[in-house]
This record gives sequence, C-alpha cells and structure tokens, in this order.
Amino acid sequence: MIKAIRTAVLTLLFAAPALLFAQGERKDKQAVTYEEIYDEPYSVNKLFVHFQPLYADLFVTNVNAGYGIEANYYMDDKADFKVALRKTYSQRFFDASRDVAEKNSSVDNDTEVYNYFEVGGTYHIKDFEKSSKTNMYLYKKSYAGNKWAARVPLHAEVPCKVRIIYGARLGGILWDSSTDLGRALNKQNLSNNDLKNRDASVIEEPYTSLPITEVDPDRPTRQRNVNAFTNIASQAIYLGGSYTWIRNIAVNFDKYEEGIDDLILTTYFDILFAPSIKVDDVVYTHLDANGDKIPNRTYTYSVNPVSTKSLGFRAGVEGKFNRQLGWAYGGEIGYRPSLEGRGFFAMLKISFPVFGTQLDYKVESFGK
Repeated sequence: MIKAIRTAVLTLLFAAPALLFAQGERKDKQAVTYEEIYDEPYSVNKLFVHFQPLYADLFVTNVNAGYGIEANYYMDDKADFKVALRKTYSQRFFDASRDVAEKNSSVDNDTEVYNYFEVGGTYHIKDFEKSSKTNMYLYKKSYAGNKWAARVPLHAEVPCKVRIIYGARLGGILWDSSTDLGRALNKQNLSNNDLKNRDASVIEEPYTSLPITEVDPDRPTRQRNVNAFTNIASQAIYLGGSYTWIRNIAVNFDKYEEGIDDLILTTYFDILFAPSIKVDDVVYTHLDANGDKIPNRTYTYSVNPVSTKSLGFRAGVEGKFNRQLGWAYGGEIGYRPSLEGRGFFAMLKISFPVFGTQLDYKVESFGK
C-alpha cells in the first residue's frame, strides 16, 4: 500500500511541470492586430452627475449608510469642481447613533438625522500628456456566460496617451449627526457628573450635575444608567493635493471585440480644519423614587468639559469612466474634526448610474 502511494506521488511530481507547460502553450495565444479608433485623454466629458444608491461610512461618531448624489465639472485643463450630498435611508440600521438614542436615551434631546454636504474645487497646477501603455482583455461574443467565467482571459498591451494632472484642492464640508455622548465621556475619562447645570441658582446636590444612574421605571427598586446622547454639527474647510491620470482610448481588434480604456482615476490627500464644531447641551428631566418625571425638574447641562478636535485629515481615491452612461466608485479613510477620540472614519461609495456629457450642443450651419 505504501509503495503504491509513493509511486502515485512521484508520478504527480513529475507530471506537474509537464501539465503547467502544456497550459502555458495555449492554442489561442497568437499575435493580434488592431486599429486605433481614438486616443484622446483631453476629450473627456465636462459634466458628470452621479446617483449613489449606497454608501457606507464607518464613522466612530456615528456609523451610517445611505444614498447620495454628486456632480463633477471639468473646466477645460484649468480646474475641476465637485458637489456632493449624502443622507441616510432611515433610522433603523442605516443611522446607528440615532437608532440607539431613540431606543435607549435617558435625555430629552431630539435626535438629529445624519447629513453630509461637500463642495470644492481642484486647480490644475500641472496638466500634461505623456506616452504610456494599457492592457486590454481580448473578448469574443462566443465567450459569453460560463465559458468566459471559466477561462483565463488573454490580454494585449496597447500603446496609448495618458493625461496627468497635479492638483491643489480647496473646499468646505458640513455635516451634522446624533452621537453617543456617554462613549465620548468615557473615552475622555469623564462621566455624567462632569456635566454641570447651566442654572447657577440650583444648588441642591441631585440637580447640580447630570446623574450617572436613575430609577428604572419598569423596576423601581433598581437603578439603571443615564444614557446621554446629543447632537453634533461640524463646519470644516479642507486643503490638499491630488494626482489624476486619465486614459481615453478605443481600438478595434482583429477577430476580437472592441477594446476601451476610458478610466479617470484620482487619488488625493486633504488636511481638514473645523473652525466650528457645535455640540448640543444635554436636557434632562429628573425622576422620582417611582421612576416618574418630576415636574419643574428639567435642566440643561453644559457639555463644555467635553473636548473636540478641530484638525483632521483624509486620504481617498475616486474612479469613473468617460461615458454617457457608466458607473463610479470611491473611498476615503482618515479622521474628521469631531469629538476627541471619535473622529476616525472609513467610507466607501458606489455610483450607478453616472451620466456624462460634453455640454456641447452647438452644430455648424451653412447658408444655401
């Protein structure tokens, strides 16, 4: 038995190189010819309008997801501009802090829906063209379906032009959200007791600071934590740089389908600064020994002890295609100006459809 296993293993070891060599010698691996249709990286659409059916934002201040709309405008080779808006689909699942606050908050503050708005522009410090190459996969209509999925596609290297843009970025970002104040306090080694009553005339000990625990109305003999939630709004500017490369080439392959590479890819890095970060004070109504709200015992507690961080940064990438109807993608990671220790975020977005246009509807006219 052992001798038979040894013989089988040795056979596989000797046969493997031959099999690999045989796979490398594909019968369809033959030189191809092509005819260039166009190679014009400067001839891209001036306006792109994105509809984003889904984005996901792993923001420590408030994990959220939803939909958005975005627009890009290219002003020749001088500058380009961007406007973006994102909102959550609903409270449940898509707006985590608001959902938890609605279910568990002990305070009287209303919960804010997550909103994000951004506007900015990129000045083209250097916008030039250079020679490059691109790889295009060789595809036939007969490969459709399982046949295409099961094969390792061949690709051809095609010379092309690539447009390179070094950009300087400037813009503004506004967002607001509900957030778990208790987690922020814990992160900063604070507690509810550090939030003092705004009404200086109140000197009775139970009311001078936000309590840590309160009577549980469902079980009056027990105490429960006072869960504090609040709202935060940030108004920030960003300053940074970007690197964009654009390919816009199409070729006709002999015996294969047309090949296209029309990707517009941008990487960027920004410094974020928020001159204004507003955190709402906490409004709380004290409970009696039975867990009922006490009339005239609703007070506002200052969040001044809670630290915010005005500086942040982000690094990101965005890609789209130079087509009348296409799709796009993007992602960012960094720290937003927010509550101290609660600024980290990682965001992904998908755009479909993306409408592109040259905004050129003029035609020549001739007199008869």
